Amino acid sequence: MAEEPVRPAQAADPVAAVIAAHAASTPLALTTSGTSGTARTVVRTTASWWDSFDAYADLSGVGPGARLWLPGPLRSTMNLFAAVHARVAGATVVEDPAAATHACLTPTALDRRGGELARGTRVVVAGAALAPGLYERAVAAGLAVRSYYGAAELSFVGCGPHAEDLRAFPGVTVEIRDGVIWVASPYLSLGLGPWATVGDLGRLDGERLIVLGRPGTVTTAGATVALAEVEAALRRAARGQVAVVGLPHPGLGEVVAAAFTAPEDAETLRRVARDQLPATHRPRIWRRLDALPTTAGGKVDDAAVRALLDGSR
Repeated sequence: MAEEPVRPAQAADPVAAVIAAHAASTPLALTTSGTSGTARTVVRTTASWWDSFDAYADLSGVGPGARLWLPGPLRSTMNLFAAVHARVAGATVVEDPAAATHACLTPTALDRRGGELARGTRVVVAGAALAPGLYERAVAAGLAVRSYYGAAELSFVGCGPHAEDLRAFPGVTVEIRDGVIWVASPYLSLGLGPWATVGDLGRLDGERLIVLGRPGTVTTAGATVALAEVEAALRRAARGQVAVVGLPHPGLGEVVAAAFTAPEDAETLRRVARDQLPATHRPRIWRRLDALPTTAGGKVDDAAVRALLDGSR
């Protein structure tokens, strides 16, 4: 019978639970956020994390004596990994950002609280795409910023200054197949390989990896939102047509945006969003259109909707 994996989320000290699992060569069962509050479990060996520690230390600068500010919850695999690496590396996790020499943040946390960090602090940003503009603002404020792209199932995939300047993470090989990102990596979760994907779209510009995101989803403040679920909730209450798309945002990575055609839906749809949808799923941008643009085949043209809503900001 296979050994039952360790579930750090159920432990009083998740970091200690992971380190103990590594000493016992026991796999980890990590719960990661899904869409609409659902969750999925990823099982991986602890070696798939430990094998990336040297490369992550080069990326983050975290080593003996570092003081790491990690404001996010440890139920996030991104934060749990950073906390485990810090303890193994001899660093200390601190609660006061002003006392930190290093930090691990989402783009939202960087946007909202980056000003609390001292000049010279080294910051790793992950969980959503780091926009070049936000990166430049942080650098201008004296922070040393690096980012990475990955997934709970794949671990690290790409790294670089920001989302528009990523290269394959050390040890990882990236291919684009029919517009979808595939990776071969020693850091994959169990049951995957030698090549694996989570369905993210992207392209390669030489060695530069451009991540376009998952079809039909947006990542906002580190949460993955299925646009179809939001659209369905609004459509049930709408008198006219509704289209829901994602738009880029400098702090949140992306935001949900909604277009609708019936004037009487303006207040109704906002009320439905408040009452029925989690905060991450509520559209932040609303616009009424006389008609939704369509493709030659008569389907709603999402690209045209995005262009209209983006241009209205």
